[in-house]
Amino acid sequence: MDTKHLGQKQLAARWSISEASLERWRSEGIGPKFLKLCGRVLYRQVDIEAFEESCLST
Repeated sequence: MDTKHLGQKQLAARWSISEASLERWRSEGIGPKFLKLCGRVLYRQVDIEAFEESCLST
């Protein structure tokens, strides 16, 4: 299984938000699940998509 990951900079660009917003969200327990490996914050593609789905409104 080939798991895709995005870094903080890439996710911020995808959503057109600042990296500081993602940092704040992590500290507040908001946003997609994340991994912290060797000092790097990574987001799994599947977790990003699940979070986006949870934000959909009708």
